[in-house]
Amino acid sequence: MLLRNCAGGVVFYEDKVFILKNEKDEWILPKGKIQSGNLAIETAKIKVKEETGLENIQIVSPAGETNYEFYSLSRKKPVCNEIIWFIMEAKSLEYDIKSKEFKNGGFYEIQEAIEKITYSQDKSLVRLSHKKYLKLKNENLAIV
Repeated sequence: MLLRNCAGGVVFYEDKVFILKNEKDEWILPKGKIQSGNLAIETAKIKVKEETGLENIQIVSPAGETNYEFYSLSRKKPVCNEIIWFIMEAKSLEYDIKSKEFKNGGFYEIQEAIEKITYSQDKSLVRLSHKKYLKLKNENLAIV
């Protein structure tokens, strides 16, 4: 099995969260593979910017970790993605999805995003991250 370390962001703007629709029609959160020598926190910011076009984002706090397995037809072997997530805050609603791997995306009200998101662990991640984000915002704290 191929193990891939990844990092991503749960990006909020007020009471909205950013999600993407990929080429398989799955609604997901922005993330990507951690390149050799890079830190998870750096990769999360880079991948969020690359996939969403959001320029002015700030990391607020770690959000947790998830993992999933799938069979890669191109690699002809199983793959396990382990993802380190960060809660992020966008400073504007302006985004620009340029990647051809995504059909759609944007900021959605939390409940609408949770209904759209394909995978249950991502739904849970958004719920928990939103609670933590609001708590930190109310306390005027940023951990990272």
